[in-house]
Amino acid sequence: MPTPFSGDDTKLGRLTVQVEAPARLHLGFIDVSGSLGRHFGSIGLTLEEFSTVIVLARSARLEAQGPSAARAAAYLRRFVDAYGPATSCTLELRRAIPEHVGLGSGTQLALAIGKAFGALFDIPLSVAEISALAHRGARSGVGIGAFEHGGFVVDGGRGAGDGPPPVVANMPFPPAWRVLLALDRSGRGFSGEAERAAFRSLRPFPQERAAHLAHLVLLRVMPALAERDYARFADGVGEIQRAVGDYFAPAQGGRFASPAVAEVLAWLEANGVAGVGQSSWGPTGFGIVDSAVRAHALLVEARARFARLRDVELVVARARNHGHELKRLARKPGLSEAPKLSRAS
Repeated sequence: MPTPFSGDDTKLGRLTVQVEAPARLHLGFIDVSGSLGRHFGSIGLTLEEFSTVIVLARSARLEAQGPSAARAAAYLRRFVDAYGPATSCTLELRRAIPEHVGLGSGTQLALAIGKAFGALFDIPLSVAEISALAHRGARSGVGIGAFEHGGFVVDGGRGAGDGPPPVVANMPFPPAWRVLLALDRSGRGFSGEAERAAFRSLRPFPQERAAHLAHLVLLRVMPALAERDYARFADGVGEIQRAVGDYFAPAQGGRFASPAVAEVLAWLEANGVAGVGQSSWGPTGFGIVDSAVRAHALLVEARARFARLRDVELVVARARNHGHELKRLARKPGLSEAPKLSRAS
């Protein structure tokens, strides 16, 4: 049970806290049905180009402003209700990861708010405690791993307990490699009850396929990443994505949720990009490329070729080999308890 707030209001009353939380790609599950007792298990990659940035300050009443404000206020309310600080909080979202497109927006927002709340009120909240209170990490631990550590993340699947899947491996991603993202702004991936219904509709994941994917992760993908062997890494991720995408196809209407993104990814594969796939329920797709030069050349050609796909945005992204960033910002003396925070342009 959370411990009620007992911090010193006068000590921290002039602070605001800023947290930046990075987006992540979900690169695939290992064993959805848990044939060996642990369900899901997954791999993921932290991204630099998309992030959520929040600023939290003490206030007479709970307020949130900016993109995803209603969702943020609901998360913040959980921490305020659980710990009962002497004052409430004003939260400003200066930047937000796009919601329900496969980039981990909900987990990163919840974890950022929890970390900021703990820092603002001098409560030592662990990421595990935050995720439990915010009900995040029900199936995958890669969002939690991305928030804490960054880089390439492997989680060990959900066990019999209530905790989130543990991060069992965390590796730096080669800084020279890039990820070409295809975002379909017209679509949204499953979430909430729709996601739960989609999982219920699927047949059991074959044990032999889960064993093969675990073999791929441990003895191809991870060693290739350690040795910076792009070809074997991309081949392994691509194979995992094909197996998982075909398994989820009955629920999402094909290997990829967005036909437009599928068209872009097919073109990338035809141009020698092996590591293509869809992040989570999509509709965001990705292709892993071995250099910035090649990634930007593909970007230019793809934008020209697919200009007719008005809702598809193409972006070259870097991996991020560190997790969230937290800053304590001193407020100027004389400000009211409910300051008007500046909005980012």
